[in-house]
Amino acid sequence: MKIKTILIALAIALIGWFIYDTLSIPSVNDLKGNFKEIAMYRNENNTGPITRIYAVSVEDTLWTQMQAYGDFMPHTKYGNTKVYYFLNINPLPKKLYSGKQNFEERFQEYTVAKYEKDAMGQVSFVRYPYE
Repeated sequence: MKIKTILIALAIALIGWFIYDTLSIPSVNDLKGNFKEIAMYRNENNTGPITRIYAVSVEDTLWTQMQAYGDFMPHTKYGNTKVYYFLNINPLPKKLYSGKQNFEERFQEYTVAKYEKDAMGQVSFVRYPYE
């Protein structure tokens, strides 16, 4: 009887710990900078490399927060994920495209940073990529 009670208490404690641990995982909402996804592109290819491109507005140039935001974005093995950051007071692209140029050229001057995770999982973070 005593062992049964201890095992039940232990199971309840473990379940409580699992629930707490799951609910306390950091997310994009925990970052400073008021990140807002403005546009997103994902290719239709589900059998090969998946390309994801995001345009995100931010309130300030918080570089470490931007890199952390990029790390939170979905990435597929052998795929490519790019995140372009724009200050929310500047014009923002509403549409993104695949290829070398992912949005209209007129928005390049407003790009404050570019995060990219390539097919091999290598991360690149560049401040003012079009200067």
